Amino acid sequence: MMKTTIRLEEVMLLLLGFYLFMQLDFSWWWFFVLLLTPDVGMLGYAAGNKIGAFTYNLFHHRGLAILLFLIGRTYLDMPILELIGIILFSHAAMDRIFGYGLKYDKGFRYTHLGEIGKKNG
Repeated sequence: MMKTTIRLEEVMLLLLGFYLFMQLDFSWWWFFVLLLTPDVGMLGYAAGNKIGAFTYNLFHHRGLAILLFLIGRTYLDMPILELIGIILFSHAAMDRIFGYGLKYDKGFRYTHLGEIGKKNG
């Protein structure tokens, strides 16, 4: 029951991200084109688990996403910063719908939501 409740909450956050995106002056389809771009943070794993966890978490941290959005909207009037914040926020919600959380530095499959993937042995 709790997993379902959490997933529904994340679905609503993803919808909020889409709603905020629609307030910007971009075609709707850009949302779906850009939605997977924060996964570029996984490239850090090429340099090891510690750097990989750092870069992944940087691109999947909702607090940073909200901060970028608010700075872009409130202080700098920069729609591109708003866009980046919305995409980071929305992507994090989407990942959490599927059980992918922020990473611990002991490996990609160790997240704040629990271990993901098949266990070896």
